[in-house]
Amino acid sequence: MVSLPPRDGGTSTGITSDVTSDATSSARPSIEQVWAWLGEVPDPEIPVISLVDLGIVRGVEWTGDGDEATLVVRITPTYSGCPATQVIAGDVKDAMAAHGIPRVVIETSLSPAWTTDWLSDVGRERLRDYGIAPPGAREDVLVSLTRRGAPVATIACPRCGSSRTRLVSEFGSTPCKAHHACLECLEPFDYFKPI
Repeated sequence: MVSLPPRDGGTSTGITSDVTSDATSSARPSIEQVWAWLGEVPDPEIPVISLVDLGIVRGVEWTGDGDEATLVVRITPTYSGCPATQVIAGDVKDAMAAHGIPRVVIETSLSPAWTTDWLSDVGRERLRDYGIAPPGAREDVLVSLTRRGAPVATIACPRCGSSRTRLVSEFGSTPCKAHHACLECLEPFDYFKPI
């Protein structure tokens, strides 16, 4: 399995989804080309960020030869039980079919668990541009949650950049986000929780 750092390693859960299309291809695309195509597949819940920039795609490899060549794409959902996992598998299948890849297997891996540390810098910037505050460093948040009196991580407003913000609700538009409000521009915004 060819992976992008730090997505290498871990164990597969054995959960796979065989998805095939009727498209045919005369030549097998390179792994680099497949990664580029996967980098164009948007996350179904946050369409401005790709599955690759979100860190969901963990590995890509070819198995078999000729007409039996199968592309295996390993994904790790943002959390186990994520309702978008099946949509993501279908979107990957559709994207690969559009590029002439006739056989695709989606393999779901839950270990190691997905972490916001896997978000790319491009992905963090796209979240901010979309109006979602990207997650801070996990260590900073964990320290603030576990040490009494430790400073709470500052969540900057993605609209105006002010650090004068407040938590409105631990639950935002999806389970992976919290709802905040800016005390400067008075705009509400989601914060992608660090995991």
